Amino acid sequence: MEILEKALAEGRNTLSEYESKILLKAYGIPVTEEILATDMGSLMKAVEKIGYPLVLKGASSKIAHKTEKGLIKVDIRNNEEAGAAFTEIMDAMDDDDGAVLVQELVKGQRELVVGLTRDPQFGPCVMFGLGGIFTEILKDISFRVAPLEKRDALEMMKDIKGHKILDAVRGMEAADLDQLAEILVTVGKIGLENEAIKEIDMNPVILSGSRPIAVDALVVIEKP
Repeated sequence: MEILEKALAEGRNTLSEYESKILLKAYGIPVTEEILATDMGSLMKAVEKIGYPLVLKGASSKIAHKTEKGLIKVDIRNNEEAGAAFTEIMDAMDDDDGAVLVQELVKGQRELVVGLTRDPQFGPCVMFGLGGIFTEILKDISFRVAPLEKRDALEMMKDIKGHKILDAVRGMEAADLDQLAEILVTVGKIGLENEAIKEIDMNPVILSGSRPIAVDALVVIEKP
């Protein structure tokens, strides 16, 4: 893929969140609607197209952990808030090629993680589990070696201790397991088709109603 080739040619070992999601979207994985803004003019055009409420994030291939650097502003509701957040993020980034990702705010109480890691022995392995802050705390995840079939993906979901989070619970509708399975199968396919991809980390994948949407994503690459 062109995005991968460009990043490798530049000697980078990660894609930016924006690039990562372009790659995932090209494979049919549902991601947030988002636009890259480099100045106030492009910010306001993005705002007009996506609509409030919004999330603004610092976007640069040099940044992996945006939360720790204060580069994420959530639940922005008007032009004044958007302008202030944009200026603050650009100042904090201190990066010549930095931009701001203007993103729809996806609401949902259930957060999942989907990923890929390239094992030296087994090759691409797909990961699924509880996402958000719980990923590191609970480590409730399951793995399968790619390629996956739909039944493998459905088994992976049952393997985690917190699998009941996918059921209809507390007035929330059941997760669309078919679509989740499709995402897991596709992630395995991406790993098999792109040798330069070392890791994929989609965290969180938020259940918006029943529908899973990748809200954040990072692709780690290396020359094969």
